[in-house]
Amino acid sequence: MEKVVAIDLGSNSFRVLVYDCLNHKIISEFNQVVGMADGLVDTGIISKEAQERVVEAINYSSEKLNYNPKEAICVTTAAMRMANNSNEVLQYFLRKTGAKFKIIDGNEEARLTLLAVKYALKREKLKSEKFVLLDIGGGSTEIIVNTKNDYKAHSFNFGIVTLTQKFSDYKLLEESLNLRKKEIRNFIDTLQIDLEEYTFVATAGTPTTIATIKLGQDFFHYDKNLVNGTIVDLNDLNECLELFRNSSKQTITSLVGSGRVEFIEVGVYIYKAIFEALNKKESIVLDDGLREGVAINQCLLK
Repeated sequence: MEKVVAIDLGSNSFRVLVYDCLNHKIISEFNQVVGMADGLVDTGIISKEAQERVVEAINYSSEKLNYNPKEAICVTTAAMRMANNSNEVLQYFLRKTGAKFKIIDGNEEARLTLLAVKYALKREKLKSEKFVLLDIGGGSTEIIVNTKNDYKAHSFNFGIVTLTQKFSDYKLLEESLNLRKKEIRNFIDTLQIDLEEYTFVATAGTPTTIATIKLGQDFFHYDKNLVNGTIVDLNDLNECLELFRNSSKQTITSLVGSGRVEFIEVGVYIYKAIFEALNKKESIVLDDGLREGVAINQCLLK
């Protein structure tokens, strides 16, 4: 069995996938919140504590999933693109774990995420000709407009972690997102397309969390097979915001998992802003993202 191991180290999450290339199936996976971008907005660097959390996550996951970090295809994204100490941090990871990370830019991140989503749409028997894909990350937000075999992507330099660290006031956050909506509309306008013909697809933690809550699940009983293909609308987003505002930290943790509680509301605000910028009523949610794209891409190279 041809298998590959893919690691996606994001601004908040660390995700590993062991993937069967022959059958295009997931063998095993591992997810952990490592909070790599903690404090990044203020300091410009990845902190020592965050580095240690990542090293621990690599070592723990390699024991749990029985893989060799030296053989994994490892990518890292917005937080590393922003950090002033990214080179020394990656050298440290290599020394401590053997994992060799490559910093990928927004375009490559978009290409790989799109690859995963195209496979996922076919698997879910959903239309995959024309769609707008949203990927809300910790440090950046990617929007990809796919038209048959062609796509245009734009990486916007805001994400759930960076905006949470920047704005403690939701009024200021909404003002900032109104400016972002204009940026998004400008990008869409340059493409000269009829957005009504395009399905709105969303991946990453915020959309999957909203789908999970809509399905009556929680973080500890998460079933990606049920989440995949779930349709969420603006009403679901507003209900989630209401729920988060009126629930205890303990309740929210059970819904979204620890390490995500402080970011989830900002994530919903971003998702909502993009719904409005695209003038969409509903969105198809998929669990597949960058990590799956890295694995599939490697399989196609073999």
